[in-house]
Amino acid sequence: MATDYGTRTPPRSHTLHPALRAPFSGRAWKEFAYLLLNLPMGILFFVYAVTTVSLSAGLLVTFVGIPLLAAALVGCRALGAVERMRARALLDLDIASPLPVRGKKSGLMSWVGAVLKSGVSWRHLLYGFLHFPWALFSFVVSVTFMVTGWSLFLYPLWQWVFPEYTDQDGIALFSDGTNDFFLDTPFETAATCVVGLVVVLASPWVVRGLACVDRLLVTGLLGPSRLAERVSELESDRGVVVDTAAADLRRIERDLHDGAQARLVALAMDLGLAKEKLLHDPEAAARMVDEAHGEVKVALQELRDLARGIHPAVLTDRGLNAALSSVASRCTVPVQVEVDLDQRPAAAIEGIAYFTVSELLQNVSKHSRAGRASVDVWRMQDRLMLQVSDDGRGGANTSSGSGLAGLAERLDAVDGILVVDSPVGGPTTVTAELPWRK
Repeated sequence: MATDYGTRTPPRSHTLHPALRAPFSGRAWKEFAYLLLNLPMGILFFVYAVTTVSLSAGLLVTFVGIPLLAAALVGCRALGAVERMRARALLDLDIASPLPVRGKKSGLMSWVGAVLKSGVSWRHLLYGFLHFPWALFSFVVSVTFMVTGWSLFLYPLWQWVFPEYTDQDGIALFSDGTNDFFLDTPFETAATCVVGLVVVLASPWVVRGLACVDRLLVTGLLGPSRLAERVSELESDRGVVVDTAAADLRRIERDLHDGAQARLVALAMDLGLAKEKLLHDPEAAARMVDEAHGEVKVALQELRDLARGIHPAVLTDRGLNAALSSVASRCTVPVQVEVDLDQRPAAAIEGIAYFTVSELLQNVSKHSRAGRASVDVWRMQDRLMLQVSDDGRGGANTSSGSGLAGLAERLDAVDGILVVDSPVGGPTTVTAELPWRK
């Protein structure tokens, strides 16, 4: 297993506090732009939903109403795609598109039935109804905060407009026709600027809070259902498992063909020659039998190693503690193994845990330049935890194409997690989490 070791760029440090940077951050203005577009998009979606649903509901007594309702739901899905694009561009919210609607049979009525039975389509319609009042509220609140805050904060720059073009000296804070109070003195102008600054600093957080509600609406109503996501995840995991099994079979076939099989073929030829020389040259035959005996030992050792690579007998007979201790004894650096399990996990999970630690220790031997390493295994509720640490040079990562990336994919196929903590210069700690499934 190959692992990538390299340098990491240190994170950039900022001198300003996040609260002071927020009004000038790109995120704040993108979220504000999203809330500004909420109103026209909310009106468009709401009007479309109300019009098409009302029209199709009125025609349900005829045959036309049912396909018209299905077409209305498809239109809602199209507007939902626009909303997902808007959320992706302005909220950095990447929501996967729901699976397209497909009828069980070909034909219009099969497609209409599939659309009407699709929960995703009805959730898009519900979004059209719910989003409009929220769009109106978020538009008014965000515009009020942003415009008021920046107007008051920049008041000293545009105060001259009042005496120049109106008959008052500044913003009228109070006026009843007889008594007027204008913000026109230097102190009042400075106080107005300070109040505006407070509102400006608060505005991005208000906008962010409003945008979080939009994130929840888009995620909950316009994305694929949890069942569809789980099916897609399982299909992806199945592909990883199939590819891994195929790669393991090819490896086993290659090892058998190039190793033990080749030795056994040579052994058969040597024994045949020894049989022919047995009567004419017994001493040469004895030497050839002795050499064949050595080849048998080597072939048996290769077969044992191959069987250990498939599934070691010690793992089946004695569990993870003994199996991992055996792996650790073959590592090029001293390894301390601690296994704290009151019972054994499922056999499949136990095998995955064994091969995970085995590959990580191989990586320690080949790439880490470590002086020592440790393996810790314990149970946390319904999860099996593995941790392999070393004091080597660090720099390991799960970038695409590395051995750790492949290992992470294998663990993900069984709902496992791989976390790598490996700063340049070390130490390296790799933590794996697997389901217990007993």
